[in-house]
Amino acid sequence: MIYAEEVNYWQTSRTSPDAWLEKAKREVIRAKGSVLREGFGSDQTGRAVYMLVFEFHGDRFKAVWPVLPSKSGNERAARIQAATMLYHGVKARCVSARILGHRAAFFTYFLLPDGRTAAEVSTPDLLEAMPKLLTA
Repeated sequence: MIYAEEVNYWQTSRTSPDAWLEKAKREVIRAKGSVLREGFGSDQTGRAVYMLVFEFHGDRFKAVWPVLPSKSGNERAARIQAATMLYHGVKARCVSARILGHRAAFFTYFLLPDGRTAAEVSTPDLLEAMPKLLTA
């Protein structure tokens, strides 16, 4: 198991998770995209995620970033860390999209018609879905 204390951005900021999500949304908008949804969710097991759904030229993307468990129990710092990572991931892909295009830059976040992202499907499922998406 990976703990929040073991990876980047641990306690490097006191900026609220909501502020990091706002920054991520601004990056998408600056890159000529539209933000459709954002959110924080958790379940009864204690797992939690931040999510951002956005669109470029009719293609939809969904970034979901987990809040890692904290060895020390510092849930607030773990949430800030997760939102910070989501922001930096989106920002880097927005920069890449200027050169590579949105589909290439955000490929793992590409939202398929069944609601899964490209990163969530098996290779055969992805190969079956891609021709339909490319010709639609």
